Amino acid sequence: MAAKIRKGDRVVVLAGKYRGVEGEVLQVMPKDERVLVRGVNVIKKHQRQTQTERGGIISREAPIHISNVALLVGGERVRVGFKILDDGRKVRIARKSGEVIDV
Repeated sequence: MAAKIRKGDRVVVLAGKYRGVEGEVLQVMPKDERVLVRGVNVIKKHQRQTQTERGGIISREAPIHISNVALLVGGERVRVGFKILDDGRKVRIARKSGEVIDV
């Protein structure tokens, strides 16, 4: 299945503690249906010291479910659909306006 939300997209969180927060998608996990968004769902992790890394308490983003985010295009959140162009490319489109998201 084609991904409606991809790495590098600007999204807004729709539900939960971080509702309304905008951020960039850092990673998409299609098998788990989850995404990592910069600055959203930040957790503290106790890290043991190893030969390569320092120990201590580190902050990092935890994944959230992909249904809890919406794509932002031009500052507005949009629903995403797909369209096959005349040249055979499959692109994402905004459902309401029909605007092509991928260039």
